[in-house]
Amino acid sequence: MKLASLKHGRDGKLLVVSGDLSHCIQAGSIAPTMQDALDNWEKAAPFLKKLYDELESGKAKGASPFDPADCASPLPRAYQIADGSAYLTHVELVRKARGAEMPPSFLTDPLMYQAVSDTVIGPCDDIPCVSEAHGIDFEAEVAVITGDAPMGVSAQDALSYIRLVMLMNDVSLRALIPAELEKGFGFFNAKPPSAFSPVAVTPDELGENWRSGKLHLPIVSTLNGKEFGRPNAGNDMQFDFGALIAHAAKTRPLGAGTIVGSGTVSNKNYKDVGSSCLAEIRMIEKIEQGDFKTPFMKFGDTIRIEMFDQRGESIFGAIDQKVVDYAAKSERKRA
Repeated sequence: MKLASLKHGRDGKLLVVSGDLSHCIQAGSIAPTMQDALDNWEKAAPFLKKLYDELESGKAKGASPFDPADCASPLPRAYQIADGSAYLTHVELVRKARGAEMPPSFLTDPLMYQAVSDTVIGPCDDIPCVSEAHGIDFEAEVAVITGDAPMGVSAQDALSYIRLVMLMNDVSLRALIPAELEKGFGFFNAKPPSAFSPVAVTPDELGENWRSGKLHLPIVSTLNGKEFGRPNAGNDMQFDFGALIAHAAKTRPLGAGTIVGSGTVSNKNYKDVGSSCLAEIRMIEKIEQGDFKTPFMKFGDTIRIEMFDQRGESIFGAIDQKVVDYAAKSERKRA
């Protein structure tokens, strides 16, 4: 089934969305919010599935057209967002461009950081940034939402705790990253709020495209109306979502509604399929041409992130955003 959150207050209103993303229906009688549904998944899921089946068959009463612009991200605020870096091609390119070797431990132990979770941008909302000098970048990723997962869960068992799958735009401020990493304490200012696809889907909805804890379809990034990359999210993923969840839960339990991101989707054949962020293409330019050519995002630039099934139909709806000047936007609101 497919679920979304209609913009309303801080936590939205839970929607059930049709498979083709054309219609939706509010599910408040089952669970008022996405978080409430996740907190009571065993009880709520069968009723949500029944409503989804009624919507698909045209029998649901009260259905209305679905508009992604009316949606917040599936979890408008989350208890926890842990973002990994499962595609080592991306990591290797970034390190190679600055003349650093990739440590052997990277092959066996995932990278992960704690992202902003109290504020999540809507899938069609602007990306407010303080300065273009911060090196504004997008990162096209796959993410999952978990149920309550126990501390120390194995990678194999961790897959059973995945409730929903969605797409992510992990907004990054590249110019701020080096100084933060030098402190040896991780990202903070360099990682502002991110956005997620309008719709989150249960793994069974993905059919054979979801297997071995990976989503085997291209993720398509379109920058300023021009396709930027379409690497396959199932290829070259060193750590599947079971491994990422197990890593996050190594010393702590994960509460229902925890979001775990894959990191920037990146393939070894990047020359054929392109990239999922500007930093990667800049690193390739540095390695092959000796200098960076592609600029980071400017105010007014747009990014669209989407995934299509084999019939060419959008699965999650699109993350479709524009970068804006935070100060100017705030001034307009006050006017």
